[in-house]
Amino acid sequence: MSQKIYCTASFKPRPGKEEALFRALQALEPNAHREDACLMYTVTRHIDNPFAQGSSYPIVFHEIWANRPAFEAHCQRREIREFFATHLESPDGYIEDANVCVYTDEPVDYDAPML
Repeated sequence: MSQKIYCTASFKPRPGKEEALFRALQALEPNAHREDACLMYTVTRHIDNPFAQGSSYPIVFHEIWANRPAFEAHCQRREIREFFATHLESPDGYIEDANVCVYTDEPVDYDAPML
């Protein structure tokens, strides 16, 4: 049974704050990569492409965690809580809006083998 958690965190920066927000999010990467259960933690920017013309917020974090407890522990780290307090909750922050979602790759009725 897969226990992996996939997190997609999309960010809409305040006007004129896109580069500052991207750099602030990049600064979170090194410490997240130190976490044993962090399998991927990468911030990306939207680019134009004729083969992918969907719409989204311009900055997206792609995360893969070994399991749900590890993801939830990451979310409780002081650095992460302070980031959201400073940049999302504060009216002076870089983020106008955020959409953070988690996913599983396991089908609903998957009959996982018991090990």
